[in-house]
Amino acid sequence: MAIFIDTRGFMAYRNTKDVNHTVADNLIRRALKREFGTVFTSDYIYDEALTLSVVRTGNKYVTKDISDVIRSPRIKMIIIDEPILAQADELFFKLFDKRISFTDATTMAVMQHNNIEKIITFDSHFKGMFDVMTI
Repeated sequence: MAIFIDTRGFMAYRNTKDVNHTVADNLIRRALKREFGTVFTSDYIYDEALTLSVVRTGNKYVTKDISDVIRSPRIKMIIIDEPILAQADELFFKLFDKRISFTDATTMAVMQHNNIEKIITFDSHFKGMFDVMTI
């Protein structure tokens, strides 16, 4: 059993003003207690979350907080390597009309490559491909 946490999951978890904060807080706390198995994210998610934090808040302490959460020893960070990158390329262009980001394509590839079926996210384009966690 395993679960992947996406950028929007982390962002909502750490932002009390986010409309999805309560749901994200509940799900990520449960995930960190291993209720859903091993917790994964990727280096692309780390990059995207920190970049969004800088752009949206401009606050070094908020960005450091998000970094600390993502780099927790309870979360395994998958580094995007050549096989996953190639699979992400294929998914990105296959799903181009859905206007997904390339980072989302890497997430899909990571999840498929590692047989991860559950994801904490608030991006609707993951629905139907994976088990999008809700309360």
